[in-house]
Amino acid sequence: MTNPCSPANPGAYPSDCEITEGYRTRARERTQHSDSSCESLVVREKAKEIQILLLDVDGVMTDGTIHYSGDKDEGKSFNTQDGFGLRLLQEAGLDAGLITARRSGAVARRADELKLRYTYQGSSNKLATLNEILKTSGFKPYQIAYMGDDWLDLCLLSRVGLALAPANAVAAVKETAHYVTSRPGGAGAVREACEVILEAKGLLAGLLQRYMSR
Repeated sequence: MTNPCSPANPGAYPSDCEITEGYRTRARERTQHSDSSCESLVVREKAKEIQILLLDVDGVMTDGTIHYSGDKDEGKSFNTQDGFGLRLLQEAGLDAGLITARRSGAVARRADELKLRYTYQGSSNKLATLNEILKTSGFKPYQIAYMGDDWLDLCLLSRVGLALAPANAVAAVKETAHYVTSRPGGAGAVREACEVILEAKGLLAGLLQRYMSR
């Protein structure tokens, strides 16, 4: 189906028309799959195709709280279960990355610890960043999952194959997402998203068995 709101500039943020069309698309999907079992099937089918999980940071990897210290650096708290979920994705052969509009030494350190392939800080145009990742990786939008919590993330959520939102996301983001986690950002939302993807691919049980056998 042709997108009636295709942008003239592929690197630009979406127009009002594009965002509205994104809502309409999600609404049609919910109407067609109104019961929870059908909705879960839609999420599962989309998750099967995912090769890269991209994440916002504040409100997704963290609870959104920013701590300022005397040296003007930002302090952030990260969840170890989220980190282990990303490690499981990598063990399964998938990639992960961060796209955030802010810059923080804590984020750079966490990304390095997790050995994330894609880390973009200070991303003033998240759509342009996504296009760069698509070009670099060779994957298509339907093979990308993205989790965001606020309006700045709508431009990506309306384009990727699997749109994810933490429980603390704003209403507009939840309406756009294919899947809203039961856990909030910074408290296991990312881990839940990782398990949804791995389970859909039939990889979660094997990973669990591997750790039980160690």
